[in-house]
Amino acid sequence: MKIAIFTDTYDPDINGVARTLKRFTDYLTEQKITYKIFAPKSHSNEYVSTHIHRFKSLSFFLYPECRLAFPNLFHIKSELESFAPDLIHVATPFNIGLSGAYFAKKLNIPLVGSYHTDFDKYLQFYSLEFLSKVLWKYMSWFHSPFQKIFVPSNETLSQLNRRGFTNLEIWSRGVDCRLFHPQYDKESVREHYGIKKKYLLTYVGRLAPEKDVKTLLAVAKSLPAEINEKVQWLIIGDGPLREEIQNDAPKNMLLTGYLKGEELAKVYSSSDLFVFPSPTETFGNVVLEALASGTPVIGANSGGVKNIIQEGKTGRLCEPGNIHEFTNAIVELLTNENLLKQMGTSGRNFALTQRWDVIFDNLLGSYIGVIRKIREKKYA
Repeated sequence: MKIAIFTDTYDPDINGVARTLKRFTDYLTEQKITYKIFAPKSHSNEYVSTHIHRFKSLSFFLYPECRLAFPNLFHIKSELESFAPDLIHVATPFNIGLSGAYFAKKLNIPLVGSYHTDFDKYLQFYSLEFLSKVLWKYMSWFHSPFQKIFVPSNETLSQLNRRGFTNLEIWSRGVDCRLFHPQYDKESVREHYGIKKKYLLTYVGRLAPEKDVKTLLAVAKSLPAEINEKVQWLIIGDGPLREEIQNDAPKNMLLTGYLKGEELAKVYSSSDLFVFPSPTETFGNVVLEALASGTPVIGANSGGVKNIIQEGKTGRLCEPGNIHEFTNAIVELLTNENLLKQMGTSGRNFALTQRWDVIFDNLLGSYIGVIRKIREKKYA
C-alpha cells in the first residue's frame, strides 16, 4: 500500500494533529509501508526527508500551529503521478488539504479524511460566533467527497452526525506507556523547578483563549487559603496568552514554556493532579498522557475529554467554565489521598489498554476497505 498524506501541520509543530500524524508515519515506517507527506514549511528547524514535500506558508490566526500554505499544484500533480498512491488521506481543511481532495478527484485516487479540530467551538472564544453557519457550510462541502471521515471520539462522531456528515468512523488515539509512566524520580523534578509545596498541579497545552486558560487562572486564585498554601502550579505550553497569564499569575504558578519527551513525562509523573479546563477538544491527547502517568485528571465535561475521563474513577468532569466546580473537585481530591491514589492507578490501567499499534492496525484495515470498495465499483 502507498499512502499520500496532505496536512497543514506536521512535525516539528507542537499540537495534537502534528504529533498524531508523526506517530502514524513512524508506524508506517516500521511496517515498511510507503508514504509521502505534503505539508507546509514550518517556522521551526526541520529535518530533511524524501518522504516530505514542504510548501511556503503563513500561520493561521485562529490556530497558529496550522499553517496557510501556498502549494505548488504542478509540483503536487507531478509527485502524485510519479508516486501513484493507492489512497490519499487529508488531515486538515486548509490549502494543502484542499489540494489533496482536488487531486484525489482529478486523478481518481480513493480519498479519506480525518477531523481533528472543532473550529466551531473556537469561534466563541474569539467573538466570531457569527461565522458559525458559514464555517459549517464550508466543512460540510469540504468533507462531502471523502469515502471515509475518521474522528477521534464518540462525542465528535455524534456532533458531526447531527450536522449531516456521513461515512464517519472512530479513529481513536493511543499513548506511549513506556514514555509516560508513574515511576520517574519525583524528587528530581521538584528540585529542578524549586518546588517545596506539598502538592503539584499541572496544565499542559496551548496558552490560548479556546483552551479556557482564563478559567484555569481563576481556579488557581479561588482555592481555599489552607489548600492554596500547599499547592504549586506548573503551566506547560506557550501561545498568545502567555504574557497575559504570566502577568496575572499567582505567586505559586510557574510557566515553563513547551516541554516534550521525557522532560514532559517526568512532570506528568510528579504531579498530584492534572487540571484541563479546555472545552474544545475533539480528543485530548494530554489527558491520556496524564492518566498513563498515574495522574488523575480534572477536566471539562465537553468534547472528547469526557470520553476519556471516567467520572469518579480516573478523575472528575466539571461544567465548562464553572470555577466553583473545578475548585471543589481539586479540594475534594487533594484532601482524600486514598481516592487520589485509586484514581491514579485506574488511570494508568486504562491508558495501558490504549495501544497505538492496535489503533493504527485498525486504521490500515479501514484504508484497505475503502480501496477495495472503490476498485470493486471500478471493475463492476
